[in-house]
Amino acid sequence: MINGPETSSPALLPMGFVDLLPAEAEAEARGLAEVMDVFSCHGYERVRPPLLEFEGSLLSGAGEALAEQSFRLLDPSSHRMMALRPDMTTQIARIAAVRMQDCPRPLRLSYAGDCVVIGTLGREGQRQISQAGIELIGPDKAEADAEVIALGAEALARLGIANVSFDLSMPVMVWSLIDDSFSGIERESIIHALDRRDAAAVREHGGPWAELLLGMMEAVGPASIALKKLETLNFPAMLRPHVARLKEDVAAILARLPDARLTVDPVDFRGWRYHTGVCVTVFAMHSREELGRGGRYLAGDEPACGLTLNPQAFLRVAEKPKRRKRCLVPPAMAQKDLSSLHEAGYATIASLGESGEMEQEAHHLRCSHIWRDGKPAILAR
Repeated sequence: MINGPETSSPALLPMGFVDLLPAEAEAEARGLAEVMDVFSCHGYERVRPPLLEFEGSLLSGAGEALAEQSFRLLDPSSHRMMALRPDMTTQIARIAAVRMQDCPRPLRLSYAGDCVVIGTLGREGQRQISQAGIELIGPDKAEADAEVIALGAEALARLGIANVSFDLSMPVMVWSLIDDSFSGIERESIIHALDRRDAAAVREHGGPWAELLLGMMEAVGPASIALKKLETLNFPAMLRPHVARLKEDVAAILARLPDARLTVDPVDFRGWRYHTGVCVTVFAMHSREELGRGGRYLAGDEPACGLTLNPQAFLRVAEKPKRRKRCLVPPAMAQKDLSSLHEAGYATIASLGESGEMEQEAHHLRCSHIWRDGKPAILAR
């Protein structure tokens, strides 16, 4: 029991917040730089929205789906409620609709930054998360969906992440059935049944759509197999365009990425509330952790498709970057020599000790090399 003022250790941080020490912070910065360079090379221009916005704008429209994940606080200046962004996608949509409304479409934007979320069940420790992503705003075409996914694959490949799987879903199909035909307790029951993949409960609570939902539950797996199973189902008219678009998306993705691992899950719908078309979750085959997710949605009144990668996840499966060799150099050194060392991949550490103690200082500062006779020399251990 704590009596009086809180006396917690300065090393104690709130749950879900961590310090990144030099090796981790360096790896994250370099990894993000590689990813953002891939996006930039394909014409995606970087924007930087603010960490805080008034909750009336941040959590309106598509942002309503994020309200339960958002930390709020009172602005001492305006006395209005503000919210910390739990996701950057809706902010990009706002920028496109308001600040860049006169820019020609399609609009290609990229972003990277931190978000703060209220931890969800099973993910209570994930409160500060970093994001890096792209949004393609304007065309509502399968080729646009394929472009976004292909760039995600290229960015991960740049980091040495191979054997990536793209899991496709069309959550608007499930939500359309639920919103159109269920309410009250029945609605909660069918959502719970589908979320648990409980066939008996789906049959019990699915009403007129029970057989269709059970068929959709069976149409899960590699894209070619899942699509064939979907073709055998009797979809209502309101869902047929979504089924057709899913087929188009698979074909367009394979045209860009012939060797892509694509799976389809038509009843993956939780966490996709504001999306209007195909959605994708990205995994590495040798990891169960989600590397990214995205999908089609409305940016204001415009169709858009985006993909958000999770640096904290993909850096755990990426190739470990080689640490720079550290070379201790004299405090007064010609700029051309410093530049040549930097170009060769060295980090230069300026000596602040006595000239006769440089070797000892180099050991103390974890240097691998020391500047000697006009060149870097390996430090004897």
